[in-house]
Amino acid sequence: MTDAPRASSADDATTLDAPIDGVPTAGALTAEALTADALTSGSRRLAGQVRIVGSGLLGASIGLRLRQHGVDVILDDVSPAARSLAVDYGAGRAPAEGDDPVLVVVAVPPDVTSDIVARELDAWPEALVTDVASVKVAPLAELRARGADVSRYIGSHPMAGRERGGAVSARADLFVGRPWVIAGHDDITYRRAAAVEDLALDLGATPVEMTPEEHDAGVALVSHAPQVVASLMATRLRDAPDASLGLAGQGVRDVTRIASSDPVLWTQILGANASRVADVLRDLRADLDRVLGALEAPDAPGSRRTVAESIGAGNGGVARLPGKHGQQTQFSSVIVMVDDTPGQLARLLTEIGEIGVNLEDLRLEHSPGAQVGLAEVSIVPEQEDRLVTELEARGWTVAGAFA
Repeated sequence: MTDAPRASSADDATTLDAPIDGVPTAGALTAEALTADALTSGSRRLAGQVRIVGSGLLGASIGLRLRQHGVDVILDDVSPAARSLAVDYGAGRAPAEGDDPVLVVVAVPPDVTSDIVARELDAWPEALVTDVASVKVAPLAELRARGADVSRYIGSHPMAGRERGGAVSARADLFVGRPWVIAGHDDITYRRAAAVEDLALDLGATPVEMTPEEHDAGVALVSHAPQVVASLMATRLRDAPDASLGLAGQGVRDVTRIASSDPVLWTQILGANASRVADVLRDLRADLDRVLGALEAPDAPGSRRTVAESIGAGNGGVARLPGKHGQQTQFSSVIVMVDDTPGQLARLLTEIGEIGVNLEDLRLEHSPGAQVGLAEVSIVPEQEDRLVTELEARGWTVAGAFA
């Protein structure tokens, strides 16, 4: 984008963190801390009508949140039934004569994104148009090739979603605390693109400024390639013996959680970012080949070192993933046994609060064949010993604690 960053319409002097080495980083709001109160407040930055094309999960979720802010949301969809369903859920209203949106949000599959954006640019010559597709280079290139007015277009991408799609799965809080990439380019000014930043902030998201190229490389690594890996690992489970599946714990569930995603949608996403995803997968294949060679000859010189270094490299990679609020802080985990009866988990969380320990993260795992679950709570390392001691004094069974 071609001019200096501007203050938002709420005069909050918003600034965006620069990406580091092409990896998306959450932007920092200098005048407004991203607390729960700030993220869910009723204050509104957008002024005017917002038109949303596509009433699936993302489109309907955007509409639900904006309606909470009192925004006049216009919903449109190639499927009248899908649009009516989203309207019934309260995500907006049907188009009407006299509509005059200041912002158009295109939330359609990647293979038709540029076509719909071009149509909306022509239909609403005063409006800013954005899309929320998961790739950003291809739509911009296609729009430029067809001579569209890209001075009123800026791609964006909320890093949020669910395994299920459609308006029935929409949530007004889907974007709260999540990064929202704004992919600026040389043909649009900061001032002209301001409404997209306001949109992200009104939805409770954290704006992140990147180029389209940086965005597509980033999502290939942290979203698109992981989808392929999860799906291929889950494929191994199709013909597995029931006895083997009965041993499944949280590890395999973590690895395959996203494997239930929509095949049609992901075929489009991967096709639109194919070269970048292929680069990540080639590197992964090379690592797999090294590990396979070591496992095929486990007693050969260097084999155990290869395996150890591969696992160690994974430790180093996962340690770089930002934690809560984008922090790099490493947490300790305390695993507590919880009876599978109503109110027990709530009691545990209440007592952790009474002890005065802040819960950084929580994971649950059920024990096969037993009426008990395991709650893994993440806390700062300095609080680990005190939490374990206090919980045991209150009658809880601590199954493990580790950093």
